[in-house]
This record gives sequence, structure tokens and C-alpha cells, in this order.
Amino acid sequence: MKRPAPEEVIVTSRRVACDGDDAAGLGHPRVWLAISADTGFVDCGYCDKRFVLDRDHAGDDH
Repeated sequence: MKRPAPEEVIVTSRRVACDGDDAAGLGHPRVWLAISADTGFVDCGYCDKRFVLDRDHAGDDH
């Protein structure tokens, strides 16, 4: 059985918060994640959601 790919979210900040998908009742404790300058993305350790930095529109926090 094939699992669906984790959700990917495009962001403009290197520091992001993830608390899962509360709308579907699948939330988890809020965690703050930092996107690496080398990779340009970070994955949530709880829900595997991937946050990808939009380098063209990123703020000054990078």
C-alpha cells in the first residue's frame, strides 16, 4: 500500500512553526523549525510536513 507524499508548504521565512493539521484533528504540539541555508527546506519531525523557503520572496531573517 502506497502512502501519500507529505505536504509541502512554501514559506518566506527561515523560522517556521508547525502544529500539524488541526482542521482534520491530526495536530501535534507546536514546534519551531529553522530552515537551513544549505538545503532550503526543513521537515517536521512529527508530521513530516516539508517547509520550503521561497528564496526569491524571503524576508530579511535569512
